[in-house]
Amino acid sequence: MARSTARKRALNTLYEADEKSQDFLSLLEERKARPGAQTPLPAYAVTIVEGVAGHRQHIDDALEAHSTRWPLSRMHAIDRNILRIAAWEMLYNPDVPDKVAIDEALSLAKTLSDADAPSFIHGVLSALEQEKDEHQARREQADRIAALADAEADADASDDESYKAKAEAASAESVSSEDAHADSDSESATSRYEDGGSDQSALSLDQLKLTLPEELAPDTDCPSGD
Repeated sequence: MARSTARKRALNTLYEADEKSQDFLSLLEERKARPGAQTPLPAYAVTIVEGVAGHRQHIDDALEAHSTRWPLSRMHAIDRNILRIAAWEMLYNPDVPDKVAIDEALSLAKTLSDADAPSFIHGVLSALEQEKDEHQARREQADRIAALADAEADADASDDESYKAKAEAASAESVSSEDAHADSDSESATSRYEDGGSDQSALSLDQLKLTLPEELAPDTDCPSGD
């Protein structure tokens, strides 16, 4: 299927989602599952919607920078999404020449928008084309910053896990030491109890000796054989 048709189908999906304030990818999944009376979405239409959704913030910022007449939020939804498709092709799809992306956007505008739309869209996209390299440089810088931030976050998470593991190991060692100390105290107490029991038993015998009648008490002064 021709890419011109795919662009129009992608525009239908973006426009509908925009009007409903629905997430682009959410509506895309619905259209892929239930295309209705139309044929299934062309592969390139799906690629466009996914690309616009994935880079929406940067695309919108670039368009805002070159729209001197209207902010993006005040544009007609058709014009806004025609611009988004063309900007995605210019900034993110090297297979499509800038001139082709602009011409295709103008063709959609002439067919689907009002009489003033083509000149307005042409002005915005021409300005974007002239500063395309600058926008790409800013995008690459933003991507590098994001990558560094992710790397730092991963490093912090790794440090946190290492600290947690060390803390758990130290806690386990402390508990083991306390248990060993408790066992030692228990053994000492048991030993003291056993020694004390022996002394108490001997004392009881002496006391018993004192209570025996004199004739039954053993004579410690006399030899046992006499």
